[in-house]
Amino acid sequence: MTAAPGKRLFIKTYGCQMNVYDSERMADVLRPLGYAPTETPEDADFVILNTCHIREKAAEKVYSELGKLRMLKEERASGGSAMTIAVAGCVAQAEGEEIMRRQPAVDLVVGPQAYHQLPELLTRTARARGERIGADFAPDAKFDAMTSERIGARGVEGPTAFLTVQEGCDKFCTFCVVPYTRGAEWSRPVAAILAEARELAARGVREVTLLGQNVNAYDGEGPDGAPSTLARLAYALAEIEGLDRIRYTTSHPNDMGEDLIAAHADLDALMPYLHLPVQSGSDRILRLMNRKHGRQKYFNLIDRIRTARPDMAISGDFIVGFPGETDRDFDDTLDLVRQVNYASAFSFIYSPRPGTPAATMAKPVEPTVASERLQALQALLLEQQVAFNRSQAGRTLPVLFQKQGRHGRQAIGRSPYLQSVHVEDADHLIGQIVEIEILTGQQNSLSGALKQATSARSALGPENTPLKQRGPADRAVVAH
Repeated sequence: MTAAPGKRLFIKTYGCQMNVYDSERMADVLRPLGYAPTETPEDADFVILNTCHIREKAAEKVYSELGKLRMLKEERASGGSAMTIAVAGCVAQAEGEEIMRRQPAVDLVVGPQAYHQLPELLTRTARARGERIGADFAPDAKFDAMTSERIGARGVEGPTAFLTVQEGCDKFCTFCVVPYTRGAEWSRPVAAILAEARELAARGVREVTLLGQNVNAYDGEGPDGAPSTLARLAYALAEIEGLDRIRYTTSHPNDMGEDLIAAHADLDALMPYLHLPVQSGSDRILRLMNRKHGRQKYFNLIDRIRTARPDMAISGDFIVGFPGETDRDFDDTLDLVRQVNYASAFSFIYSPRPGTPAATMAKPVEPTVASERLQALQALLLEQQVAFNRSQAGRTLPVLFQKQGRHGRQAIGRSPYLQSVHVEDADHLIGQIVEIEILTGQQNSLSGALKQATSARSALGPENTPLKQRGPADRAVVAH
């Protein structure tokens, strides 16, 4: 059964980059059924809410949106046409049956590992029979369906793309629902990832970001049948013609192996930007969080990383106001931030997730105290971010141009450190990596200018062909 011509699909994505990737894959598997994307739910025949369970009141936001969609669906029905509504993602995994009970307008509930079943479930729903909930844990089947059969149908826009290599989490941090909504850690085989990466490169992608809940725990099957590591995967990806940049997120400090640190020294394609969440600078709070590492272990790890790659920009995640956090615990966090010196970071006030151990912990922090701590932490992190951006002024950086800017022939690209770079008279360079002279650094971006035409080439090698490896002497050093 195929969809009638002109069917429209609207996906609203909440939360993380993994959800962005999953939304792209859902669009991929529905494209052969004739579904084309649309920008608004009013124009859609099929609406998917791809949900995230990490933030506070996530489910309430979904139900609020579903209430609006129900009225839209009823209006559509009164005019003689139909709308199908699906809830996907982590809220779907955690509260599938409750969603169906509370909001009868929902036709499908699909967990994170069952997106490849969407065509079948949609067909069954259209026939008003069969299974309505597809929230199982079978990631191998999911990726088999989404890559080997439909990789050619994947839509690619621009020179960058996300590529999921690992899913799930075995860490069981006491504040986190991911192990319950995404399942145990599971890694895709190396061959499947390389096949998808080659297809992306053939379609003009020059930078991939490898995704995983604990991406550096990657242990997918290698060519010899033995488990690989993220470092070995990075070396293999760096050999793909046209694929010039590799990033990965999100990493766990306990999974940062020495071979991955060494890869940052060896591989020019592996960008000098590492998102390495620590969550707190207090050993006592880290134990309550079940992080399985202390502040000194984190410091030692940062030292080894920066020894291998002195210009490495470090990003992080922080939670303030965790149950039982004292002023001294928070001071330890500020001290850690000062010692590490972050290029960027994300910080949040703790909010309980139902079903997690932390949700039942005693000694909650007063909201006003937590808010004051967050403001103090964010002020320090912003100071470091601005200083890092300003330190780029006067340097020449290779910039991958991604899209047009808002003004005239302006183009926007990314530096190796993931900074947004704005350059005038550069819209003809979209998709290329070009050496740019950085003029100024602002709070959230850099401004740059093209060098002489003879220097406007791929920054890492002649004729847009990057050098795949380099020695320590070739590494630029940034004091930050």
